[in-house]
Amino acid sequence: MGKMVGIRFARGSKIYDFDAGHFVLKPGDVVIVETENGLALGEVVRGPRPQPEPPEGAERPPLKQVYRLATAEDLEQQEQNLALEKEAYNHCQERIAARKLDMNLVKVECLFDRSKMIFFFTAEGRLDFRELVRDLVARFRTRVEMRQIGVRHEAKLLGGLGSCGREICCATFLKDFEPVSVKMAKEQNLSLNPTKISGLCGRLMCCLTYEFETYRSLKKDLPKLGKRLTLGDGGEARVIRQNVLEQQVTLLVGGENEVTVGPLELAKLLAPVQTQVPPAPGPGANAGPEEASQSQNEGDERGGPLRRRGRRRRSRKGPDSE
Repeated sequence: MGKMVGIRFARGSKIYDFDAGHFVLKPGDVVIVETENGLALGEVVRGPRPQPEPPEGAERPPLKQVYRLATAEDLEQQEQNLALEKEAYNHCQERIAARKLDMNLVKVECLFDRSKMIFFFTAEGRLDFRELVRDLVARFRTRVEMRQIGVRHEAKLLGGLGSCGREICCATFLKDFEPVSVKMAKEQNLSLNPTKISGLCGRLMCCLTYEFETYRSLKKDLPKLGKRLTLGDGGEARVIRQNVLEQQVTLLVGGENEVTVGPLELAKLLAPVQTQVPPAPGPGANAGPEEASQSQNEGDERGGPLRRRGRRRRSRKGPDSE
């Protein structure tokens, strides 16, 4: 089974996998590889590892080969290419100003074998730069590609320092741009001031996506800000603050008192208050005067006929029976 290595062609750029072949490579080695645009010089940033097995019934996608290790002549040629890129950048700026084109040149890249030069630029709309291309071809005698990019890609190519004081993510380790929305800032309780949540490119900062899923999962068990709650004792409370990482909310109870509670304490506050039910009274127990007199009358009625019968029997005997 072949081994593959991860190679990067520029600082902060995407890492591509190549077939190492019979070469024994390690991170930091500089190699020459085969690409769609010809030979290119890159640095190994991910050590050799086995190629993953493809799914059952599928073929393993072919990988480009590592052509050879870079030599001293290759490194010298790369330095010459960098000097040529600076010269091409300055000359292109002059021709843009001379032709009064509404475009902003960002960067120039020269392929390792100098078979093509790529000019990256930004513009508001579509431009007719055919005359500019003729000027550049006449000067450098190679193929010229004008590639229009967005402001986020511009920041990735130029680099810089973010509001956190560190170098921007897209120029160091971030490989792909993910969609970013204002909802992500709301979920993390961040200020919606555009100057505080925007990056150097003027768009929303990419780092808003890093902790978005964590905040969303933690806030599932917490009531939303401004929500009115009915407490177990019948009182009312309103959520005025949230501490998502500590899993706590602050309630305004009765319009005066503030109480900070966690999920368990909040559940106890919302639980209905259970009153103790007195035991059921026995027959005749705790009976009122009306009920007692009624039961006594019923007893008298039941015993009344027997007494009257006894009196009748005694009255029938008379004095002779004695």
